[in-house]
Amino acid sequence: MKTKPYTSESNPRSVGIWIRVSTEDQAKGESPQHHEERARGYANAKGWIVKELYDLAGVSGKSVMEHPEAKRMLADIRRGHITGLIFSKLARLARNTRELLDFADRFREADADLISLQESIDTSTPAGRLFFTMIAAMAQWEREEIVDRVKASIRVRASLGKTLGGAAPFGYQWKDKKLVVNPQEAPARRLMYELYAEHKRNKTVARLLNEAGYRTRGGARFTDTTVVRLIQDSTAKGSYRANYTFRDAKGKLRLKPESEWSITSVEPIISVDLWNQCNQLMERRKNGRQPLGPKPVQLFGGLLTCACGQKMYVYSRSPKYICPKCRTKIPLEIVEELFREELHNFFLTEKEVRKHLERGNTNLTEREARLSAHERQMEKLQAEMQKAYRLYQDDRLSSEGFGKLYRPLEEQEKQLAAELPRLQAEVDALRVNQMSADQVVTEASDLHRFWPKLTFEEKRSVIESITQKIVVSRDSVDITFCGMPSCEELTKRQRNLSGSSPPPA
Repeated sequence: MKTKPYTSESNPRSVGIWIRVSTEDQAKGESPQHHEERARGYANAKGWIVKELYDLAGVSGKSVMEHPEAKRMLADIRRGHITGLIFSKLARLARNTRELLDFADRFREADADLISLQESIDTSTPAGRLFFTMIAAMAQWEREEIVDRVKASIRVRASLGKTLGGAAPFGYQWKDKKLVVNPQEAPARRLMYELYAEHKRNKTVARLLNEAGYRTRGGARFTDTTVVRLIQDSTAKGSYRANYTFRDAKGKLRLKPESEWSITSVEPIISVDLWNQCNQLMERRKNGRQPLGPKPVQLFGGLLTCACGQKMYVYSRSPKYICPKCRTKIPLEIVEELFREELHNFFLTEKEVRKHLERGNTNLTEREARLSAHERQMEKLQAEMQKAYRLYQDDRLSSEGFGKLYRPLEEQEKQLAAELPRLQAEVDALRVNQMSADQVVTEASDLHRFWPKLTFEEKRSVIESITQKIVVSRDSVDITFCGMPSCEELTKRQRNLSGSSPPPA
């Protein structure tokens, strides 16, 4: 799990707004502008910056994944241009369940958030992340069901000697459902092995192939990665493997058990001796390299901010988090000790937290009542406008009389319509915050007691899930949990280090 970016006034979060209102919905009075204003109101309540608007007005929800706006949105998510997407409800994102799961998968992979206002789902909060977990579980279950069916089909087809589909390896082509040598690509594939046997360098082979004018099937230049993949592919020596790999949960290619492989004899492009020579050279070079050790991950890495606003890091051979700007320092073990103490205090002050939630619920009820009254007022005005229009249509009202009666009603209706998205955004924000806070209280109660028994990975997961920020100054540490009011608002206390105060830089 990745660390979510901390949002502050100096570093506000960037989000996008997704608008999809079908022609049928627009006929019922749901305008794209209304949905946009409601989403912008929610973003303003959160202090987020709206970077992009993805407008699919009039587009059916049956299948939107291939729509240009959807592709643009997913590209923005992948490159980190936006880190969240706000929409009015899940059905607006996609009505196709499969596509909804695909969207959830892609957002989770990019560590981005989905914010559905109707369902009060905001995956930047603990309660929202629970939704993400459920969606991921559903997607995994569906994938496993599909994989099981495909595996069964593949084994039967392989046992009967039938093609399993897929693109032919470079140097070959499918012809009458059989794999045969491609006369245009085979010379480049053969030369690749000869060059590798001579130079023993992936990059050198790729460069020489490109300089000779050879290109991949898609017209791209050869790369060292492509060279490695093709050198290791046994098809060139006359042994075509199928159904021998799968992608794990992280998208990494893994080998299946050999019992599931399908091996077919095809016409070779090179000799078995040359294939073995090149692959043995490649294996020796691989085993001869010293792999880099894993990058150390600190328990609170990415979450500690110095009072000066700079992120704090643990440098090599140092047992402390250090601010690179003002050199404020604090030992690793003290941060963990204070965090655990804060969990304990949080649990002990649950009554105060519950009181806060009750106050929040009261505010939510008041805002909901105000929104309901606002909507009723709009309905009443619209009914009066319809009544005036019918009188005019029946010649019971002159044009002048109709104008005097209708124009004030129309102006008031526009004012109410303009105010409606803001009221809805306020209610949306309160609902999400209340759900998130309640989730934090429910799940945090036993953390203090079990903390010493947790593994590093479990501790890190808990910290990432419930911690919004940790601000370190030279004499205090202020810890704020996600979905809750700040420490100043909730407890009016700071964590004094007293005797454990880190030494000045």
